Amino acid sequence: MSSWRDPTASVARDAPGHFRLRLMCLGDLADVMRVERAAYPFPWTEGIFRDCLRVGYVCKLLEGETGAVGHGIMSIAAGECHILNLCVHPDYQRRGLGRRMLSHLLDMARARSARSALLEVRCSNQAAFALYDQLGFNQIAVRKDYYPGHGGRREDALVLAREL
Repeated sequence: MSSWRDPTASVARDAPGHFRLRLMCLGDLADVMRVERAAYPFPWTEGIFRDCLRVGYVCKLLEGETGAVGHGIMSIAAGECHILNLCVHPDYQRRGLGRRMLSHLLDMARARSARSALLEVRCSNQAAFALYDQLGFNQIAVRKDYYPGHGGRREDALVLAREL
């Protein structure tokens, strides 16, 4: 088993296969968009990722032996973190990588004095909801018509939170 290495953190984590979590940069956006489009029917735009990098959000890229396989975006302010995007390429899902990436982001938030974490998840995304539930997130609200849907319809988001 190889290690999960993040050059910006002092702790290595075990992970299946050889994966590395590092800071994202502008030069990574083509790979980020490839993963984002493979994973989501309504992906973020490259401009959104550019803005996240520009304003200094925590932007992490998960790399495997063949290149980018996932990413995570988080804001931290006023004692809380907000997980804005957590994405793993479909070919690499169900290997614990999303869980490990989210745990890493939450560890970073704690280190920066965040006391709580928030995120939104599509009501239809049962796999993601199960992961968040297992990691101690609880539903605190519903955002009506938050996400775009097929045929011009909108989908509600569950707002989840947990203490850090």
